Amino acid sequence: MKEQEAPMSKVYDLAVIGGGVIGLAHAATAARRGKKVVLIERERRANGASIRNFGFITVTGQERGLSWELARRTRDVWAEVAPAAGIPIEHRGLYLSARSPEAMAVIEAFLATEMGEGCKALDAQGFRNLTEGLGGADLCGGLYSPHELRVESRHAIPLLTRWVAEGLGVDILPETVAFSSVPPRLETSRGVIEAGQVVVCPGDDFSTLWRDRIAAYDLKRCRLSMLRLADPGVRLPGALMSDLSLTRYAGYAALPEAAALRAKLLSEQPRHYENGVHLIVAQGGDGTLIVGDSHHYDDLPGPFAPASAEDDILDEYARATGRPAPAVLERWVGVYAVAADRTFLVDTPADDVRLVIVTSGTGASTCFGIAERVLDDLMGDK
Repeated sequence: MKEQEAPMSKVYDLAVIGGGVIGLAHAATAARRGKKVVLIERERRANGASIRNFGFITVTGQERGLSWELARRTRDVWAEVAPAAGIPIEHRGLYLSARSPEAMAVIEAFLATEMGEGCKALDAQGFRNLTEGLGGADLCGGLYSPHELRVESRHAIPLLTRWVAEGLGVDILPETVAFSSVPPRLETSRGVIEAGQVVVCPGDDFSTLWRDRIAAYDLKRCRLSMLRLADPGVRLPGALMSDLSLTRYAGYAALPEAAALRAKLLSEQPRHYENGVHLIVAQGGDGTLIVGDSHHYDDLPGPFAPASAEDDILDEYARATGRPAPAVLERWVGVYAVAADRTFLVDTPADDVRLVIVTSGTGASTCFGIAERVLDDLMGDK
């Protein structure tokens, strides 16, 4: 996408600060409502958590209530936006393998809730039939969900950015730092931008704008380890998860039945828990696998990921699939904002300003639902 010059003569309805998936969702949502929008991004292109993840729009397993509802809405918007933006849907659905009766008990309890609509339990043979024979000798069964979509983040975010600019008419200003965010005049490294309202989407940047407001939420950062593996020689029907996910994703983990499974896994796989490992396997159009991930928390996690985290991810892959992990082609770390008491936050530093941070690593899964909610509140009939 050709870099745009700062259109200083324009007056915008909305300025969005931050060009990751949360900022893009707000810019796209406002533009689709007929608003004049400018998006300000400090880097040349999005290079943080938005491109360093699975591209997995996850509904099943999201925290019960609002987060689950936002994920369902976001999935529907992605289904509309992806074809318009030229973003391939790599696969649909989720297959979660279970290796113990305790895991199956969590699945059955989940299916009894409203979140289980459209999902179903699988026995061991049913799971293998749908996944080209995957599953170890201890496979008990699994969960199937039809609700998920998966895109390739490293390609999808640039394509979404291009579509927001060329398809929706949003002016995108890369390599631009916003020094202020109170309308009507925003001071930036390109000069003054005029806008009636502002949404700030800083990701894990807690210092540049509204530092004191962000500090009140006691946020930390999570560092995760990710891998790309060689084509395993099978085509997966959807994304894969495993038992560990049932004790990590709040939609499962908050169920009473999860306590017994957690105790079992803590005793059997203590290092996996120490490294915050659970398994997601997502396959690209070229057959390679995006596999992860681990979770380490701190105010400022260092860039040094322990080798044991990678070992545990690959070990869980082998346990869940019954096959050795293919060769590692790439490895990287990502960092995102986390909070102990919420999956996202929306703060109001000023009447015409909203500060939006996803604090659970679920940005791709909830971005459009959050954006609609924020803009309904911010803009009303404006």
